[in-house]
Amino acid sequence: MNSRRLAVCSLLAASAALLPATALAACDARSGSHTAALVELYTSEGCSSCPPADRQLSRLEQELDKSAQVVALALHVGYWDYIGWKDPFAQAAFAHRQDWLVRANRRKTVYTPQFFVGGTELRSWHGILGDTVRQLNALPAKAAIRVQASLSADGTLALDAEATTGDRAGPAALFLALAESGLVSTVTRGENGGVTLAHDHVVREWIGPVRLTGGAVRLRREVTLPAAWNRARLEVVAFVQDERTGNVLQAMNARQCAGS
Repeated sequence: MNSRRLAVCSLLAASAALLPATALAACDARSGSHTAALVELYTSEGCSSCPPADRQLSRLEQELDKSAQVVALALHVGYWDYIGWKDPFAQAAFAHRQDWLVRANRRKTVYTPQFFVGGTELRSWHGILGDTVRQLNALPAKAAIRVQASLSADGTLALDAEATTGDRAGPAALFLALAESGLVSTVTRGENGGVTLAHDHVVREWIGPVRLTGGAVRLRREVTLPAAWNRARLEVVAFVQDERTGNVLQAMNARQCAGS
């Protein structure tokens, strides 16, 4: 198993539907010793310059070598909805987070598409996104994360997560996200009117920040998965972030573990 798959557990493979009613699809995953690069894309279906960035995020893993450790998230914002198209994946929390990241980076401009890698804004992302991921992968991780997930027959996903940081770490918080790939939208209005858009790693559920106390935290959440979500294309992402600088201390993707 290559290092990209080291910390993965699937929530729900298609075969989960064949399990008995009393069975659970379960997994237990831990982050690695080196830093996985959290790549956040702030995007909108109402933004005509966003589709190229969406495609870049979708093919990022394929463009990197197999040893690369990358965790991709697409966070859709709704502040372009006034143009004429309401982004169905936008959440207000994502615009608030984007604004916080901009301020943590001592920047002033919020825009789409906007990339952050490891909590740091990457303005000129064309051609250098992969290099930035590799640079982060070379660094030892400053936090350790464990995620356990189990799916009950009624469609409730139970998530247990814990994280720890080193003794000298500053104030930090744990985040969890449920993301879905393979989403398609046919946009009928606005800047992308008449265009069919494809999306991967779209954040559906956001949990956090949950602050670490004494360098450690544990949390448990139960999420009822809507029937419209494609369970075979869901992934759990967890990361720990410095609350002062915005630097991501460690991230992991729990994607591919179908067990009972």
